[in-house]
Amino acid sequence: MLVTGATGLLGGYVVTELVELGANVVALIRDGVPGSRLQRSGLAGRINTVHGSVNDMGLLRRTMAEYSVQTVFHLAAQTLVGIAKQDPIGTLEANVQGSWVILEAARQTKVSQVLVASSDKAYGDTLDLPYRETMPLAGRYPYDVSKSCVDLISTMYAVTYGLPVGIVRCANLFGGGDLNFNRVIPGAIKAAILGEPFEIRSDGKFVRDFLYAEDATDAYLTVAENLAVNPALYGEAFNFSLEVRLTVLDMVDLIKKLSGRPELEVLVRNIATNEVREQYASSEKARSLLKWKPRCGLEEGLRRTIRWYQEYFAAQEQIAAVQR
Repeated sequence: MLVTGATGLLGGYVVTELVELGANVVALIRDGVPGSRLQRSGLAGRINTVHGSVNDMGLLRRTMAEYSVQTVFHLAAQTLVGIAKQDPIGTLEANVQGSWVILEAARQTKVSQVLVASSDKAYGDTLDLPYRETMPLAGRYPYDVSKSCVDLISTMYAVTYGLPVGIVRCANLFGGGDLNFNRVIPGAIKAAILGEPFEIRSDGKFVRDFLYAEDATDAYLTVAENLAVNPALYGEAFNFSLEVRLTVLDMVDLIKKLSGRPELEVLVRNIATNEVREQYASSEKARSLLKWKPRCGLEEGLRRTIRWYQEYFAAQEQIAAVQR
């Protein structure tokens, strides 16, 4: 199995689960990105790694052919909304071009199935909530547009060429290992652990739903298992969410409670721009057709995430103490 984006938040969880299930895993790692997360987890010696870009058609064809890849988990993407706004071309190259190159390489090498990481952001800004898979794709901002395009291209490959493609649209992912502290959950947990004020860029009332990384991993494997036996699912998209709607302030309050830091100071800056105010999805299709349901859920997922960061910052402090 080939996993792109293997060093990312979700990629680490997917690779871990696949290895534990006994799969032969090939991880595509972008040049210049260290595989330290895979090394720390002890996975580096249990998987094959290929360094290069998702935009390199020759590399991908060779990798898929040489390793006899049957399933591709295409998780690589530029996922940061702020970076997408600053660098739309780089985001479109990574997300859109990278996806069509993966799909074309899979078609040429006759890969059995491709799982494409989309997002609930592909639906764009609408008052018709929750998002359902029958709704049009209407991204307006750079990141959202990139995901709308990826989904349409994925459907094209399924419908035109019969490529077994499954499209996975997850809500906002969280879990241990996410070191982008500009995001709400890791940022708030870091502030709680270190006793620092936490800044919210918006007014705190933006509404989102979430999905713990282990539950997202189960979602991808569930789609893969069903896609392998049911051609009617080729090109189908599925939403995955905990279906719990929270404002940013609600999430921060929950983190304060679960981390035992009710005194955490929160600074509301209200400077966010070009962000959709309310986004949440229905997972009814996945529940009914795939029999999927989250294994951990919100509070248990947050508890596991908080424990990960507590251990991480304790280890960082020990390293700093030794260096001193």
